[in-house]
Amino acid sequence: MNEQKITGPLFQRMVIEGAFAIAEKKEQANELNVFPVPDGDTGTNMSMTMRAAQEELERLNEPTLGKAADTAASALLRGARGNSGVILSLLFRGIAKKLREKEQAGGCDFALALREGVDTAYKAVMKPAEGTILTVTRVSAQHAVELCQADPDLSVEAVFAAVLERGQTALQETITQNPVLEKAGVVDAGGFGFLVIFEGMFDAFRGIEKQHVIEQTAPDASTSADFSAISDEDITFTYCTEFIAERKDKARNVGRMRALLSEIGDSLVVVEDDDIVKVHVHTDQPNKVLEEGLKFGPLLTVKIENMRQQHTAKVIEGTVAPVNREICAPEKKYGFVAVAAGNGLQNVFADLGCDEIVQGGQTMNPSTEDILRAIDRTPAEIVYVFPNNKNIIMAAEQAASLCDNKQVIVMQTKNIPQGISALLVFDAEAEESDNTAAMKEAIAGVRAGQVTYAARNSEFDGKKIKEGEYLALCEGKLTANSKRPYDVVKKLIRELVTSDSAFATIIYGEGVSEEEAAKVEELFRKENHDLEITVISGEQPIYYYILSVE
Repeated sequence: MNEQKITGPLFQRMVIEGAFAIAEKKEQANELNVFPVPDGDTGTNMSMTMRAAQEELERLNEPTLGKAADTAASALLRGARGNSGVILSLLFRGIAKKLREKEQAGGCDFALALREGVDTAYKAVMKPAEGTILTVTRVSAQHAVELCQADPDLSVEAVFAAVLERGQTALQETITQNPVLEKAGVVDAGGFGFLVIFEGMFDAFRGIEKQHVIEQTAPDASTSADFSAISDEDITFTYCTEFIAERKDKARNVGRMRALLSEIGDSLVVVEDDDIVKVHVHTDQPNKVLEEGLKFGPLLTVKIENMRQQHTAKVIEGTVAPVNREICAPEKKYGFVAVAAGNGLQNVFADLGCDEIVQGGQTMNPSTEDILRAIDRTPAEIVYVFPNNKNIIMAAEQAASLCDNKQVIVMQTKNIPQGISALLVFDAEAEESDNTAAMKEAIAGVRAGQVTYAARNSEFDGKKIKEGEYLALCEGKLTANSKRPYDVVKKLIRELVTSDSAFATIIYGEGVSEEEAAKVEELFRKENHDLEITVISGEQPIYYYILSVE
């Protein structure tokens, strides 16, 4: 039996190998998603989260065990994407807590560290469910600890073998523990990913060297995209330009400035109140952008970054170097951060007063650090965060826990309509407790559904689903599937609308025309003639329609 202990350099290699392992099998994890919608979250999120740790660890030279463990935990926390990524980061945070003061770790040290990681993850999850990554890690860690109690000299190799063996059994048991998994006949994707990572770590511990062949996927719209796949020609404008101008000339038309800036740039966000105007735009003419700002009054802050230069540096380095936090001092009481994908939706949240909009949603969950940076840039004492996706809430809460200079409140918005409704009831003159209560009430009053497409053939709850079919999801549950789009839309509307429904919102995505959205509006009116209906061009990917009623 191998009596080797875990040292700093060895732990470094183990985590890096674990990152390679999940990167190679992320599509297998994605395929375990219960609904065949094109989200791909679990495998992709766990891979990107581990990649954050890999990048940081590769910079270290012969680290101590404590340094390697703390570096991995810190990078995972900031790079965590989606619920699976956050739970993974919490596991490694607990492991680091136990290994921090040790020069090297034996088998029982590692078993106790893993159990500490499980405890840390469970404490952070409000309602832990059985048949998930939490179950797989808890059962396997407890098995290893019990073996160590019987034999305190158990080797690291024996502990790893026990964790993986019991973990595989626990993974198979998830099928019967979770009713949704049982219906689909698949194991939990997060538990699968955890075991893949630990198998990679075990290979590194045993000195097994592998040739890594990682399947290349399309660049993600997140900040961890494959920059080497992007040429300078793909960057339309050179300068990311931002400013805040004092609004001395209150009669000047902000809409006119927005129209002018949209002609000389893109990614435009304009936020205004009685005292300031804040602008973000990508352009080749930053001087003209600033001139427009000066027409309102003196510039309070200015930031201009050369995106082509940043791109070149990222390709050369092969990674994004950590950036020191730049925290904006409070200029007002309340501020808002929202997560959204699609120019139309981003404009909606900007118009509702959001200071920062994080690019993200389904298929591209932003990291904890993405959200933290947005919070840091929000110049307010109290910052409300709207994740607008159930798989982003935990990352938002982790970001809030890292922010000790502002009060951060994460609203539990699981979809875009909830975020919009919450912002609509906000009252700038009200107290925080009253605003929070009002927004929670608004969120609870929203029923939402989405229309998307099947990414693969599957069978769920007795329904055979074919790749390319239209799918309707109501409150996260599969409602209908068909080759005819309006068939699934009709069924979804019937699920959503009740006799008490007063308002309906139709958000149509990229590739959907105004005429097609108008047909959906007519379907709503046939169901309830008294509905007040709002139609929004969200330009969101993945979802043809996001529908809601209140």
